[in-house]
Amino acid sequence: MADLFLGTGIAHTLLLFAVVIMSGLWLGRYKVKGVSLGTTWILFVGILLSHFGFKSDPTVLSFMKDFGLILFVFSIGLQVGPGFFSSFKKGGVQMNLLAVLLVLLAVGVTVAIQAITKEDLPTMVGVMSGAVTNTPGLGAAQQTVSDISGAEAGTPIAGTMASAYAVAYPIGVLGVIFLLIFAKGIFKIDLDKEKKSLEQDDEATEEKARRMHCEVTNPAIFGKSLSEVTSNFNKNFVVSRMMRNGEIFVPKRDTVLQQGDKLLLVTKESEVESLRIVFGSEIPMHQSDWMKMDEHLITRRISVTKQSLTGKKLKSLMIRSNFNVSVTRIIRAGIELVANGNLLLQFGDVLQVVGTEDDINAVAKLVGNRPESLSHPNLVPFFFGIALGIILGMIPITFPGIPQPIKLGLAGGTLIIAILLGYFGPRLRITTYTTMSANMMLRELGISFFLAAVGLGAGDNFVSSIVNGGYWWILYGALITLIPIALIIFISKVFFKLNFYKICGLVSGGTTDPAVLAFAQDAYGTDYTSVNYATVYPLTMFMRVLVAQLMIMLAL
Repeated sequence: MADLFLGTGIAHTLLLFAVVIMSGLWLGRYKVKGVSLGTTWILFVGILLSHFGFKSDPTVLSFMKDFGLILFVFSIGLQVGPGFFSSFKKGGVQMNLLAVLLVLLAVGVTVAIQAITKEDLPTMVGVMSGAVTNTPGLGAAQQTVSDISGAEAGTPIAGTMASAYAVAYPIGVLGVIFLLIFAKGIFKIDLDKEKKSLEQDDEATEEKARRMHCEVTNPAIFGKSLSEVTSNFNKNFVVSRMMRNGEIFVPKRDTVLQQGDKLLLVTKESEVESLRIVFGSEIPMHQSDWMKMDEHLITRRISVTKQSLTGKKLKSLMIRSNFNVSVTRIIRAGIELVANGNLLLQFGDVLQVVGTEDDINAVAKLVGNRPESLSHPNLVPFFFGIALGIILGMIPITFPGIPQPIKLGLAGGTLIIAILLGYFGPRLRITTYTTMSANMMLRELGISFFLAAVGLGAGDNFVSSIVNGGYWWILYGALITLIPIALIIFISKVFFKLNFYKICGLVSGGTTDPAVLAFAQDAYGTDYTSVNYATVYPLTMFMRVLVAQLMIMLAL
């Protein structure tokens, strides 16, 4: 039993992880003036226990750190992947340029401190990696030392870099969190107002479904079939129902339009004016008016649970022509979309349909409609993506004029693959659907493993490094953390008028800091930061790894 509590074996290490994570999460429940460090407490509990002599198996520690980070970034990548590329239309280029500026500012401060203090550059690279909480950058720098010197990664230089990293890392976490809290106060941020602003932006860009009622008054379309009228239109609308002489029915493609027909349309807000011109002016009716006058037509929501339908176009199912059922909208990840015929279906989509009960039941069989199957995890694409991400992260990328190849690392490669899978998966008929609860579970497990491993690995030499002159590293790390972040927050808010949640995502992604992202989500209650975190993370990770390796090459 003594080995279980005081040894260094596998069982002891796993027990230590459980205690660190449990204690950290428990402490994270408490708030001071409405603010909590959340899961970041796990890091500091790990440092404390490691300092007081609780050792961990080095192999397990390394595995848990890397695997935890992979789980965390892969879950985020899958979640934000579907909307990742569209985010560039909403300021993603601007966000990435600010992130690159953040990286360059950190390098500039590091080089300036080295020039003034004459501290050796490899040590300052370790300090910088800790100050920006970039573990892959430290690993890449240590590997570069090994490649250039021909020695193993455990050389004195590499060891000093690791100690400097460990000393600066807590400041890198706390400093960024402090600046976000300070910025919220100094700029008098109203979180509800900021959230509503983002929701309005989403509505404008996503163009959610909008219902309109109109009467056919355009003489140019009298006597023409519905397919003739819509053939030259962009088809970003659906004719859900038609009323003629008091009778309501679902129109078919060959239904001939007549003067006075009343139409229930589902479209995008941007198409409303065009539809008024094509069909006629809107009339004062409500959804309930249609339901009262027609009892044999019902509205239901059915789920796409056949994996074979992933990536197929909605129009290929020929639901209206074969079943006389109208698909009025698609609900995806809580967002209502117009049921455009060219829309690619995804596993887990919800179709809102109108028709008779028998016809709708037939459509339900076609698409599956087994909601219970949505809770079954699709692990093959998940681990397939992780495998591809690891391979991508380990591929050396050679640049002209740079003697050593650059690697994206485990986290960078995995996130890129997850984003690509989330976006292109349905097009390639790869089912990447996971429920929000499953995604959150994997994300929380990943960040907990990562923070516990970093804390348990950093605490052993934490105090001794500070006592033996490393206390200056705390100051250096604080300057490398605070100066660039403060400038970027100021520039983002004052000159670019960025939303506070976007700034949180920019800062956490720009420092490649999952702990700060977890803090922002816990403290400010939103997942909006995840989108912006993932938008800047890949380029930032590449830049952080690149500059760390370049600085070592210049020093040795």
